[in-house]
Amino acid sequence: MLKAPHLRYDRIAWVVFILVVGLVLFSAIRRKKDAFAEGLRVEVVPLASGDKLISERDVRQALLLAFGNTLENTELSRLEVERMERVLEQDPFILDAETYIDQKNILHIKVKQREPVVRVLDNNGGNYYMDKNGVKMPPSKNFAARVLVATGNVSPYTPKFWEGKRSTLKDLFTLTQTLMADEFLASFIQQIHVNNAGEFILVPLVGDQRIELGSARKLDDKLNRLKIFYREGMPYAGWRIYETINLKYSGQVVCR
Repeated sequence: MLKAPHLRYDRIAWVVFILVVGLVLFSAIRRKKDAFAEGLRVEVVPLASGDKLISERDVRQALLLAFGNTLENTELSRLEVERMERVLEQDPFILDAETYIDQKNILHIKVKQREPVVRVLDNNGGNYYMDKNGVKMPPSKNFAARVLVATGNVSPYTPKFWEGKRSTLKDLFTLTQTLMADEFLASFIQQIHVNNAGEFILVPLVGDQRIELGSARKLDDKLNRLKIFYREGMPYAGWRIYETINLKYSGQVVCR
């Protein structure tokens, strides 16, 4: 006589539990997809200065142009979240865009701006910012960033200028990075001018001196001599006595 197989009720209960949980999750996902976006909230993270080169209204307008509607009251299943991020990140002011839908079906868009480090006003009529990665940004209609200003004979911008051969633009960007990495020089130098010989002249925020840097070679040595001079020599001579401070010659600071 054959015995009936022994039933493991604990295993059956576990299988039933998994099926129920799966059904509930499937039903919740289905309801979520069939729901509509209840609202749109846009956040633009301010720059370190607290300012915004692009506004929340600008972000909404960019989405309206790209998708043809305000996205509010749109079925969640039709919202192209990843495409929204790609569209926004094509904007020259936007470094990163994060998009998500919360539990209340509200669409959130958080935008991180590019941080400009220098504004270029060249002899060819160029007028643009560059961020810390060397990416070109147009002037903002919302705010003029308080950054280093570069003028003069700057070579035209190209997207891959950093990878190309030596140019005044490449040297200018290297010089900008070096100045911004130094706490004293970042707050002390307000302008970089490139003369017709491709040499760099620095204009300080305090005093009337022209600091003749020459080429962008041996920057660390030249700028270190400049800081020593301002720390040890300038307090005795006074801020207005010198017209030019020349750093072109190795190991020297020649003043006139």
